[in-house]
Amino acid sequence: MTAQPDEAGGVPAVPDQPSATPDAARPPASSPTPAGRPRGWLHRLRRVTQPTPADLDPEATRAGPRHEITLGRRSPFAIGFFITLGALTAAGLVFGLYRIASVVVLVLLALYLALGLNPLVDGLAKRGLRRGLAVLLVALAGLALLALAIWAILPVATEQINRLLLNAPALLDELRDNPQIADLDARYGIIQRVSSFLTSGELLTTLFGGLWGAGQVVVNIVLSTIVTIVLVIYLLASMPTFKDALFELAPASRRPRVRYLANEMFSRIGGYVTGLFIVITCSTTAAYLFLNIVGMGQYALALAVVVALCAIIPLIGSTVSMVIVSIVAFTFSPTQGFITLAWFLIYQQIDNYFIQPRVFQRSVNVPGPLVILAALAGGVLYGLLGALLAIPSMAALMLLYREVLVPALNRR
Repeated sequence: MTAQPDEAGGVPAVPDQPSATPDAARPPASSPTPAGRPRGWLHRLRRVTQPTPADLDPEATRAGPRHEITLGRRSPFAIGFFITLGALTAAGLVFGLYRIASVVVLVLLALYLALGLNPLVDGLAKRGLRRGLAVLLVALAGLALLALAIWAILPVATEQINRLLLNAPALLDELRDNPQIADLDARYGIIQRVSSFLTSGELLTTLFGGLWGAGQVVVNIVLSTIVTIVLVIYLLASMPTFKDALFELAPASRRPRVRYLANEMFSRIGGYVTGLFIVITCSTTAAYLFLNIVGMGQYALALAVVVALCAIIPLIGSTVSMVIVSIVAFTFSPTQGFITLAWFLIYQQIDNYFIQPRVFQRSVNVPGPLVILAALAGGVLYGLLGALLAIPSMAALMLLYREVLVPALNRR
């Protein structure tokens, strides 16, 4: 509708039209919303009465938008806080593992021994015995063998070791009959120093720190042995459950592959432990028989125990036992010393190239340099047990390298 000019030729003022209110522009309450639900009067009242930023701060429209400082996820304060919290948590975990390192080593030793004995338990279980009964029989047989060995060997070995230590000065004096050894002793006084060291009581102090230190060592050995035996029995009894719990940590799509790799790792570790027992038994039996043959029967059992203990040490154990037994043999006569040295050198070659390759042909497939590095690293970190556990651990890592890492790199 257009405005008509008035008599003065001007355009009359158009009366003000009521401005469109939000209620006028909004559909009535009965009209459906895009979601299909009618809006009621309460919803309209909330929309009308809701304050706007301009109502709260009239200067906001003239001053422009304001940037608020908030402590969001990307704030430097939040990032620094979470980094500090993560570092403190990691440091606490590392410190806790360092404090319980001896316990972790005992648990690993018990696990490795359980994996070594698990084939015996599985064999009995396949013959129809319940797993609990099979574990009981294996545990009783192992404890009986351990008790029999201690009862039969410990008194005789202790007597012979004491006799060897008492006769050591006289045996060392007999070494002076050799011109070369006598010349070295005259220059450096080696025999005199060794004799005074053995007879002065410094051996006990040097090895264990005196009687109190020796008592602590004995108590620690007894407690560690008891804890290890209990853990081995528990792990043997719950080995299937233990394996299933480990397998459930993997995604369902990759669980068969994880099961295969874990079983291979367990079989290699168990095979290494079982093979180590076989190697130690062979070397100990051969040394005992040889020492009786060459006329060293009075020290045969004690030296066989030394050979068994040294055989546990990776890489250098056989060499150390050869040196110790040869020195004792030289105290009897040069002929016996050379024969003993030659026999140990020959047996060492047989052990390295015939016995161990056939015993460990499937369980340990690790290159020689890695074996040396693993044994050295384990020995530096945790002593003899660390060196003993390092080689099967390296075998498990090499399995993961060949079965997981190399195929993944080849697919790229």
